[in-house]
Amino acid sequence: MEDDGVECLSTCDGIYKEHIYLRRLCRRRRHHRLSLASANKSRATNLHELLQYPVCTNSMYPPINQCLNGHTLCTICKSKVKNCCPTCREQLGDIRCLALEKVEESLKLPCKYRSLGCMEIFLYYKKVKHEAKCDFRPYNCPYPGSECSAVGDIAFLVDHLIVDHKVDMHNACSFDHLYVKSTPWETENEAKMLMVFNCYSHYFCLHFEAFQLGIAPVYIAFLRFMGNAVEARTFSYRLEVGAHGRKLIWEGTPRSIRESHQKVRDSHDGLIIQRNMALFFSTGERKEFKLRVTGQIWKAKST
Repeated sequence: MEDDGVECLSTCDGIYKEHIYLRRLCRRRRHHRLSLASANKSRATNLHELLQYPVCTNSMYPPINQCLNGHTLCTICKSKVKNCCPTCREQLGDIRCLALEKVEESLKLPCKYRSLGCMEIFLYYKKVKHEAKCDFRPYNCPYPGSECSAVGDIAFLVDHLIVDHKVDMHNACSFDHLYVKSTPWETENEAKMLMVFNCYSHYFCLHFEAFQLGIAPVYIAFLRFMGNAVEARTFSYRLEVGAHGRKLIWEGTPRSIRESHQKVRDSHDGLIIQRNMALFFSTGERKEFKLRVTGQIWKAKST
């Protein structure tokens, strides 16, 4: 019995030692894998930094140029530095850095809008195409009839419209606006954003303006959605003008502010009112132009 007990203890001890050995081996292998991953990540980070031009902070894409001393720069910046290397002031010429271009071809890069929420990673030749249509790219200022260069997310643009463009903000899904003009017979190319609406926790821009449709002066009213086109299609809206027992009604889907104000206007995607009809609807007794535009925004029914 004693021999059996000793033999049993010896066997258990051997199993325990083998268990410890296997655990340590797994730890070493796991540590090795983590070290390799860390090294690969470090190398990738260094390559990203190498391919980022310090002047414009954008990634360099083929063709990548270099000066006689080997300093590299992106094609966009080359066109701006008047053939002079920004680092050493040597003449640039037309020298390609083929080695760096080969590295670029095999490297996956994050979208440049990563800081705005895009987590996509692409090979360099797909990255540029993606960024041109990335849903996370900033929006342009939607204010019409100006060369405003402001860009940003929706929250930034809403504040910008209120503070810098003095646009009225309304928390409502229906509206009743009176457009007043002191010269009823003139319809110059005048753009006017009537107001911005906060509706269903989203923002909408209501536009109303006069322009020439061929040789005919007309007015147009339309709605744009402050967001992408996919979200825009989840809403519908209705515009109406009328007086003296007559009405003009338009129903449609708001266009995204990704499309410019001018593009929407020139597509005639809105309520178009001929000048004579607008004057007929005017309540200003021909002394001044007063046109009431009413409307409503609602969630479109899913099909």
